[in-house]
Amino acid sequence: MSEPQSGRYDNIARRWLALIERRQEHFLDLCDSGRWRHYFTEAEFLDEMRKVLRVRDQWAAIAGMPLTGEDLLQGDDGELPPRPLSAGMAAAPWPD
Repeated sequence: MSEPQSGRYDNIARRWLALIERRQEHFLDLCDSGRWRHYFTEAEFLDEMRKVLRVRDQWAAIAGMPLTGEDLLQGDDGELPPRPLSAGMAAAPWPD
């Protein structure tokens, strides 16, 4: 198969992707620190995080980068999903 050719706007798409990834890191920092409660309800925060993931996936597709998947924050019961395990650490609940 032939490799995808780089377009003249690939650099711009990668820069927008980097910007949304910074926003994603900011939301993860809000989540880890618990500061999100100052700005959002739980439902609003989940909605905003889903939007960030969706936009990240859109810019990744435009830039030709791998997608992350929006299903990371999908919960059947509306609860926040469990945190991923870090190496050697037990799972901790989401901050209350």
